[in-house]
Order: sequence, then C-alpha cells, then structure tokens
Amino acid sequence: MSYESIGIATSSMLVELNISCWTARKLDKKVSEEVDVAKNTKGRAGNYHKHLLAGNPHLDGILKYAANTRLWNNKQTVPWSDSGPRIVTMENLFNGGYKRELDNRKNEFYKLVDTFDSVYPTLISAMAFQLGDLFDRDEYPEPDKIRSKFNYSYTISPLPTSGDFRVDIGEQAKAELMQHYESQFNERLGTAMRDVWERLYECLKHMSERLSSDEGGKRKVFHGTLITNARELVGLLARLNITQDPKLEQARRDLEAVISNTDIDVLKESDYVRESVKQKVDEIINKFNW
Repeated sequence: MSYESIGIATSSMLVELNISCWTARKLDKKVSEEVDVAKNTKGRAGNYHKHLLAGNPHLDGILKYAANTRLWNNKQTVPWSDSGPRIVTMENLFNGGYKRELDNRKNEFYKLVDTFDSVYPTLISAMAFQLGDLFDRDEYPEPDKIRSKFNYSYTISPLPTSGDFRVDIGEQAKAELMQHYESQFNERLGTAMRDVWERLYECLKHMSERLSSDEGGKRKVFHGTLITNARELVGLLARLNITQDPKLEQARRDLEAVISNTDIDVLKESDYVRESVKQKVDEIINKFNW
C-alpha cells in the first residue's frame, strides 16, 4: 500500500448524495398507438408522454432545486467511480462548509416537498379539468403516499485503502486483491484529478476566448460571471486538490493573482486591461501540460 493512498484516505472522505423526485410524467400507450394509427406508421414510431401536473410550479420548483443541488455537489467534490460516491476533502467537509450546506439544502428540499404535499389533493382535481380525456385518476399516487415519492439522503464514509481486506483467503490471493485495488485506486485518483484540472482549463479557455476580439476586431461581449466564476473556482481548487499537486496549486495561485484585483467594469471598458488579462491567462494555459 502506497504512502500516497494512506495520506489521501486520511484527508478525504467519500460522499454519496441521493435525491429522488416524482416527475409526474407518464407514458400514455393508448395515445401513442392512436398517433401511430393516425399517421399510418407500420410500427411504434414514437411515444407520447404526458405531464400529469402540466408544469405545476410547486413540483417544478422541487425538480429544479434537486437539479441545482446535484450540480452544486458536483462542483464541491470530485468523482471517485463512474456513478455514486464522490471524494470530498476533510478541509471542504467542515472548514469549507460543505456538510453545513448539504444539510441546509436538505431542509430546504423538504420545505418545498411539504408545500407541494399540502396542495397536491387540489391539483388532482384541477388536472381532471385541464387534461380532459387524457386524465386518468389511477395514474396519480394517493395523497397520503405522495410525500414518500421524494427523498434526499446522503452517506459519508471513509475512503478505503488497499490494506483494508477483511477476508479469509490465502496470503497470495490477498496480495493479488491488494495489488488490484491499488491499481484501481490510482486509476480512480487519476480520473478525479483530471476532473479538477479540466475545470481549471475550461475556465481559462473560456476567459481567453471571451477576452479576445472577433474577426472584425470588435470586442466580444462577456458578463460579470466571467470573473466571479473564476474567483469561485479559485476558492474551490484550494479544497479539491486531494493529492496536494504542487502544479495545480501553482496554476490556481497564478489565476488568483490575475483576477484578484480585476474590476469587471474596467475590464469591459479598457482595451489595455482586457488584453493584459488575456495575455496572463494565455500564459497560464501555455505554462502547464493540459
């Protein structure tokens, strides 16, 4: 077991966030068949999905909040496997406010669910009128069951190391398993760090592109988020560098130095400042092997 895997396992945790929602979308096989017949198709050419609540703002609010929370979680963590657990550093878990925000978002999620739950029975009656012949009461969960269709949960667990094998097998077989796990560990770690590097590269590339002029020499339009998003990323990178990669930290500091005193209004108005910032951003891009 490598020293690196031990160090990362003691400075990071695995977090798995699960958010499930009732989408109120239902495949209507009868209508799908009617469309096929009307259009004289020779087989099922498409499916008709109906929205049982026809864009109700209470449900849409929950779905949008859930999607926003997943995006926020992906920003705060780095991938560990193809799906499921992600790595969060101990620094970000507590000092960075990740755990606190995770709980705050859970409370807000269930507030939205409670509001939806309280109006749900009246929504079913309204849909009977709004959907006309498409309405089918059996497609709606009972009011006392609807809240169970929503869930927000997470688990935080230790990052395992290759030496943690509690199995009754021979030493040779155990050594093979440990070697296999160490290989997988390093592969997943590489994927996690590539994710962090790519976030930085995409930010720099976007800044460089927006700070350049078009073919006619005209300034390109950009918004204040060009700088605020970069500042947010600079703060995150300090907590996402799980391997303490000195090159990543240097790149982070280089970008921080470029944007720390950059005023967005001056950046928009001054050709000199814009070109200067772009040049420094391009220097960072060219400095590292992306």
